[in-house]
Amino acid sequence: MKTRTSLFLLALGALLALSACTFNGKSISSPPFDEVLYSRRSIRSYDPSQPITEGEVRHLLRAVQEAPSWANRQPTRYYVAISDAKRQAVLDLIGGNKERVADAPVLIVSTFEKGQSGFFRGMQTNEVGDGWGAYDCGLSNCYLILIARSMGFDTLIMGMRDADGLRALFNIPESETIMPVIALGYRAQEPSRPERKKLDEIVTFF
Repeated sequence: MKTRTSLFLLALGALLALSACTFNGKSISSPPFDEVLYSRRSIRSYDPSQPITEGEVRHLLRAVQEAPSWANRQPTRYYVAISDAKRQAVLDLIGGNKERVADAPVLIVSTFEKGQSGFFRGMQTNEVGDGWGAYDCGLSNCYLILIARSMGFDTLIMGMRDADGLRALFNIPESETIMPVIALGYRAQEPSRPERKKLDEIVTFF
């Protein structure tokens, strides 16, 4: 188990290193993995003076494609609101989070294709079914928020959203389940760190 964990950390560290690059003369380098992990927060206040380019988002999402998925089905899809018109439209569809992320320069809608993860030759392989699609989408989202942090960005995953409105806005097919909207930007202030549960509350060894 220790060997597998070490290999995972090495692989993720190597993946985060892919984020080291330059955009428009601005150098972006990856901090150590522990720093990425412990500095990530759910940010509810963004700096409106710091934009994010389409090139930076593309670089981020290319790295996110390295996330694992069921039989490499890669069911996760992303719809990126980066223009002012689309971003404002999404803000009107996320309920009480609208004011919190109003200054985030990018809003990303995450979905997954039904009938992919958890299926073999079109047949559901176990009782979880399309829950595996949601699982794979969550793995992809996890890569997104960690790689984003390695690039100096901040995020907020929002489950409160008008799925029907988002489907119409982005012409998302019925074959996809709409999951969270993810805000992407730069933190306007340093947030506090919520306490985590004691390890023995969440882990049982046998």
